[in-house]
Amino acid sequence: MFDDRTDAGRQLADLLTECGVEGDVVLGVPRGGLPVARIVADRLDVPLDIVSARKLGAPWNSELAIGAVAGDGSVWLNEQLISEAGIDDEYIEEVRTTERQAAQERLDRYREDRDAVDLTDQRVVIVDDGIATGATMIACVRQVRAAGASSVVVAVPVAPPETVTTLLAEADDVVCVETPDYFGAVGRFYRSFGQVSDDEARTYLR
Repeated sequence: MFDDRTDAGRQLADLLTECGVEGDVVLGVPRGGLPVARIVADRLDVPLDIVSARKLGAPWNSELAIGAVAGDGSVWLNEQLISEAGIDDEYIEEVRTTERQAAQERLDRYREDRDAVDLTDQRVVIVDDGIATGATMIACVRQVRAAGASSVVVAVPVAPPETVTTLLAEADDVVCVETPDYFGAVGRFYRSFGQVSDDEARTYLR
């Protein structure tokens, strides 16, 4: 159990240091990942930027992820679920276009007038406050790879073991403080897990 995102960020930064993880850039996943990412970036003494992806919801349940798309269009699709449910290409393209635009708008809103950090040949650490299914994180990893990063490490306070295994097929490494067998939701591992406002999120990037 983490006290809050600050506590989680400190524990994650400690573990990254113990594991000898080095990076050139830290990317936080807004909004909840930014308080954690700020602490990690400060500990590694590297710039902090953001990476954003959006879940692609199923036609009958927007909370059920059939995939995810990042701001640059990098996408991950749950092909098995899509096939079993008979979801057509037209729906996927429609929701992909909508969610990609939303992800890019979020990036622009939080960066304000700052340019994105150039990731070419950079060792990138992607940080969130926790991962459940890993859908949006996979899209983030793919975006970072497409941007030319030399390596990608996913670093989070908490995630289920099966999600860590899935992400290891996408990232060069996954560093996770806690990997509980029974997961449920990220928030249940925090004593305080309030929403991070847009204004607060922006302060971590300034």
